Amino acid sequence: MKPLFRLSLALVVLLTLSSVVWLTVREDRVDFNTQIKPLLNKNCIACHGGVKKASNFSLLFEHEALAAAKSGKHAIIPGNADASELIRRLTLTDPDERMPLEAPPLKKEEIELLRDWINQGAEWGNHWAYQPVEKPEVPQIGTFWSRLGLVENDEVKWAKNEIDHFVLNKVSQDKEFAPVLKPSPEADRATLIRRVSLDLTGLPPTEQEVTDFLKDTSPNAYEKMVDQALQSPAYGERWTGMWLDLARYADTKGYEADLARPMWRYRDWLIKAFNADKPFDQFTIEQLAGDLLPDPDGKTDKNESVIDNPLIATAFHRNTMTNDEGGTQDEEFRVAAVLDRVNTTWDVWQGTTFGCVQCHSHPYDPFTHEDYYKYLAFFNNTRDEDVPSDTPTLRFYKAADSIKVQELNDWVSRHATNPQQVKTANRFTRLTEPKVNSHSFDQYVKASLMGAMYTAIQDGGSARIKNMDLNGKNRLILAWGTKAEDAVMTIRQDSVNGPVLTRQPVPKTGSPWRDTTLVFALPNVSGRHHLYLTLSSPKNPKEWVMVKWVSVQPALPGQPETALGEMDHKLTEILNAKAELVPVMQEGVGDQVRETFVFERGNWLVKGKKVRADVPKSLPPMPADLPRNRLGLARWMVSREHPLTARVAVNRFWEQLFGTGIVETVEDIGTQGIPPSHRELLDWLAVEFMETDHWSVKKLLRRIVLSATYRQRSSVSPEALDLDPWNKMLMRGPRVRLTAEQVRDQALATTGLLSKKQFGPSVMPIQPDGIWQSPYSPESWKLSQGEDRYRRALYTYWKRTAPYPSMITFDSPSREFCQLRRLRTNTPLQALVTLNDPVYVEAAQHLADWMRYQGKTPEQQIQAGFQRIMLRPLSSAKLAVLTQLYRTTKTHYQQQPEEARKLLACDDGTPELAALAVTANTMLNLDEVVTKE
Repeated sequence: MKPLFRLSLALVVLLTLSSVVWLTVREDRVDFNTQIKPLLNKNCIACHGGVKKASNFSLLFEHEALAAAKSGKHAIIPGNADASELIRRLTLTDPDERMPLEAPPLKKEEIELLRDWINQGAEWGNHWAYQPVEKPEVPQIGTFWSRLGLVENDEVKWAKNEIDHFVLNKVSQDKEFAPVLKPSPEADRATLIRRVSLDLTGLPPTEQEVTDFLKDTSPNAYEKMVDQALQSPAYGERWTGMWLDLARYADTKGYEADLARPMWRYRDWLIKAFNADKPFDQFTIEQLAGDLLPDPDGKTDKNESVIDNPLIATAFHRNTMTNDEGGTQDEEFRVAAVLDRVNTTWDVWQGTTFGCVQCHSHPYDPFTHEDYYKYLAFFNNTRDEDVPSDTPTLRFYKAADSIKVQELNDWVSRHATNPQQVKTANRFTRLTEPKVNSHSFDQYVKASLMGAMYTAIQDGGSARIKNMDLNGKNRLILAWGTKAEDAVMTIRQDSVNGPVLTRQPVPKTGSPWRDTTLVFALPNVSGRHHLYLTLSSPKNPKEWVMVKWVSVQPALPGQPETALGEMDHKLTEILNAKAELVPVMQEGVGDQVRETFVFERGNWLVKGKKVRADVPKSLPPMPADLPRNRLGLARWMVSREHPLTARVAVNRFWEQLFGTGIVETVEDIGTQGIPPSHRELLDWLAVEFMETDHWSVKKLLRRIVLSATYRQRSSVSPEALDLDPWNKMLMRGPRVRLTAEQVRDQALATTGLLSKKQFGPSVMPIQPDGIWQSPYSPESWKLSQGEDRYRRALYTYWKRTAPYPSMITFDSPSREFCQLRRLRTNTPLQALVTLNDPVYVEAAQHLADWMRYQGKTPEQQIQAGFQRIMLRPLSSAKLAVLTQLYRTTKTHYQQQPEEARKLLACDDGTPELAALAVTANTMLNLDEVVTKE
């Protein structure tokens, strides 16, 4: 038995040692993503990457890195570092051969790290963000006995949900942080309700809400308060405000002229979508491809058809700027808009810097130059063409006109022989599509492209419309105008002397720029033909007749084939009705489908290889059953297999609550972004968001704000502040300055001025004179009246070249392009705004008028004012300072009563009230007031 025992013992020892050796080997393995990739990006990729491939050698992709270079040598031979040219060139002393060229040599330990990696097989790896999202196990916290509930443990007692487990586990694993960083206690109730309300609704809580929460002694009081905030109508407005930055929302078109554009219905769609908790995947699909959905999801408002909801959503990508400046090339700026849509889609949903791939393969991430244009092909077929009318636009008819639309629709439905006829008629009355914009006419004779926008013809002149499909289309619809008398336009087939299809008098509209839309009958013509427009205008031969667009359509069901009927005249009335418009996306089909080419070095004029719509090869392939259009793309983006969309969304919502994302660089989670502070937590939340919450944003936000991590006090010890100044370990609560909109909204809300009115056109609250400069139009800032002056900031009219000044001072973007993350600054200009801007002065006046009835002494009045603003008492030290300010100011106004009346903007203003107004203004300007604790 003894030999057998010794043999068994030896086997046990051998297995143990083998396990130790194996574990040691595993622990010493070099990780490509965290150790090698950053090293290559920093030192090598500039010359050997997507932009530049010196010696035909690139380190961007594995197959390129392992291939032979121009010299025929292999830079990397897996398993043999000594034979790898990369190691040889890194260790040379000759500066002409040593790499990196014209840069300091790598450190010895860095070269050894590369050597170890190659000897271990040069195992490549995808960056974590491009790997599938897998749900990690929730870490265990506390001791074994505490998890069983047999003994108390601080960690188990502190944690509220799974988020806290990840946060505690991260700290405990760090030898530097663990001894110093401990969870902070929960914030007091007044602080918590203000934090939750500002985060979820963008507004401070009401005094009644605070009172109710402070009195609620039930175990789930906090949960009830959170649920109340999530159900508030203000919730949708708060998160719409965030999304408007991403959508580059504005009420104007941008560029030099920056003329008005009616986009407010898209903003209202967002508010309704957030309040209804529209699942984020559907929210995404409708904005990117709502026009392509086969079964639009119901009505939105009275008199809106079932197609309107997802169509309005597509205005997300109609927020791109259009250039109305005379002499610009429409195609150039159409392409610029398409490029912006590609880049914005990646910024908002993929969190990756894709824009640089327009000109060359990505220097750091696995995306090639060709990938960009394959992706661009998804967006290249939209019907917008940078025309001043911003078409296609969804038309909203008023009163009697909407009745005409309904009558026309009823007629078509009764007489149609197939569903397509109904769809075609509805599309044209609501969208005036399909049509041909006149900037694409050619073969001009005594004709011109006026303002580089529209075709205009003089007497004896002509222009051609190329290759029109006339099969089954016997209606010609023209938008045109002139100030010439008795001008006649003839439409001919195939040449200026070809068969006459129709000859019509041109309506005298008073100006070629003022158009009217008319419907004409055409004879039955089959096939494809060029159409020639020829003009006779002998009375005013020098006057222009301008054509803006033309369309050929089938006759409405039940109408004569080659003559106009009753419904044709009704259609004419509808097309000329004054309708409210919102620019939307529409896909081109048939003749309007565009081919897509690679732009050499990003230049739209230099076209290279023709490409078809597809997604980057480094990401999961697009399933074969998805259509190769924006709808298929959107569904691919929100599929469970996609590695980016859910991670990016979760990270963005986390950043909105904590001030910093789990990945700080919200705009870039790729290889050049800052690594996540809690990667496992991010992935766990992403999977929960997709699988458990079914893309519910409200459930995601609720889970986060219910965590103990979120509820912590924001105060911090000097030791913890020194060790973790940016709170990356999340061992204290967030302390962040309010957004530009929240600073303004809070001032109005706490002083009783804020209007709760929702939806509708943008408003123009008070702003300093002289801000707007509109040399191209009579547009001006017309001060809104009544409660519209006091509506929430997201309803403020947004002119790109002159945004609302007080919000710009607080870091709001101009919205010319997608803004992914607002940088927070702290400048004297911000204090000047809150002390002097008319909005804040009026708020202070209103608050002071209320304060004077809240006590007999200045101390009581000031204490009441601060309590109303911050929902907690003012400390005695601060009360003393503010009281001294009040007394000093009152003395000044007693000596200068005219100044008191001027400040209060009334003839009966007293020095006491003026001093209260100054004190109230000062309180509204305090750091703690404009900060979320």
